[in-house]
Amino acid sequence: MGRVLMVDDEPHMHKILASNLEQDKHMVWHAAGVEEARLALSSNQYEAVLTDQKMPDGGGLDVLAAARDTDPNLSVVFLTAVATLELAVESMRKGAFDFLAKPFMPEVLRAAIQRACDHTTLLRENSLLKAEVGRLEGSSEIFGETLAMREVREKIARVAPTSATVLIMGETGTGKELVARAIHRQSPRAGKPFLAANCAASTETLLESELFGHERGAFTGADRNRLGLFEAAHEGTLFLDEVAEMSPAAQAKLLRVLTDGQVMRIGSVKTRTVDVRVLTATHRDLEQRVKDSLFREDLYYRLAVVPISIPPLRERTADVGALCDLFLGQIARELKLPKRRLSGQALMRLQAYEFPGNIRELRNLIERAVILAPGEEIGAEHFPLRTGAAAAVEGSEAGRDGAMNLGWIEALPPSFDLRNFLSTVEKSLIERTLQSTRGAQAEAARRLGLSRSDLSYKLLKYELRKETAVS
Repeated sequence: MGRVLMVDDEPHMHKILASNLEQDKHMVWHAAGVEEARLALSSNQYEAVLTDQKMPDGGGLDVLAAARDTDPNLSVVFLTAVATLELAVESMRKGAFDFLAKPFMPEVLRAAIQRACDHTTLLRENSLLKAEVGRLEGSSEIFGETLAMREVREKIARVAPTSATVLIMGETGTGKELVARAIHRQSPRAGKPFLAANCAASTETLLESELFGHERGAFTGADRNRLGLFEAAHEGTLFLDEVAEMSPAAQAKLLRVLTDGQVMRIGSVKTRTVDVRVLTATHRDLEQRVKDSLFREDLYYRLAVVPISIPPLRERTADVGALCDLFLGQIARELKLPKRRLSGQALMRLQAYEFPGNIRELRNLIERAVILAPGEEIGAEHFPLRTGAAAAVEGSEAGRDGAMNLGWIEALPPSFDLRNFLSTVEKSLIERTLQSTRGAQAEAARRLGLSRSDLSYKLLKYELRKETAVS
């Protein structure tokens, strides 16, 4: 049983067809032409469309196009007295489910409509299943059971159904694009495009052209009109990675899109209206860049309606074991190899590592080890990670009963000054951290586990402010 829209301008034929279809408990609606069919398709849902080819205001191919625009899963059956091979081929090429010629056998027609209804129902159920799987996968990709990762998933679930802009913050390799994709998958725009652009990967002109498009002759090499990502992502989502690297001109154009939904291609005076949800990401301290006049304050507040911060992997080592198991399974499937396992020492070494490349680096390390390890178990020797923390773990593994090897303490001089030693180490650590963050104090404080005020105090204490200032 299904809902069938019959498109035919002959009332007598409508009665005959309806009588046949109603024997199978189908509910039948009638449209006398293409325009009536369009109105019916926009106001009701059907499992099948049965259409004639020739009508006063168009043809069956027009009905097929209207049905495909309304619902790509809707099955359309042609029934025509002018049955040519060309028409049959053309209709099937454009997506018709079946093609029947008049005069028809009632049982053949009824069977075709039943198959069409079943096919539509199956496609719709499949689409719903894919959407649900996509929604679940979008959440599961944001992996981790630490409190910080649970909060990230909770924010995604809360913000996804809205149209709010989201600023995703985190170091390189923490999975910022995965968060953006999870938001898109769980949003009402899930069936529309998700496009991404890296704002640090192009020159100023090329980035503006990529985002906003350009007209032919707008600049050297612009030999044709180009559609920008904002227009291409209409009704969908656009993810702008490394948004802090945008030029002032690009920032101004982005602000205009966010404010009034208007895009102007390079070299054009015509504006185009777009409906795009914007998600952005950066590994930089965007607030500090606003203070340094490197990023527009009004744009920052437009982008950071909902901020989501992803912690680096070194701050959630409790998730390393589960992530390793996840990657071991994924890589085994991709490489068509048996799933390997990590030895206890291998896992300890990974948990002690700081992972400057975060989750991306962990996956690369696991993949390399799976390829190079000869046996079923991957040992610590397949992860040549030379860090202070890893060395300490190795020392603890080598020590008797797991005790750390602290024999060097016996060599300390009698006049050893612990306070001076700790101060020297602390000063050196702060200096190196500031160098690695290029003077970004907020990021350095986060990496060191300090508050901004604590770091400011220590900079004054060790007279580091002048030496670490960045112009």
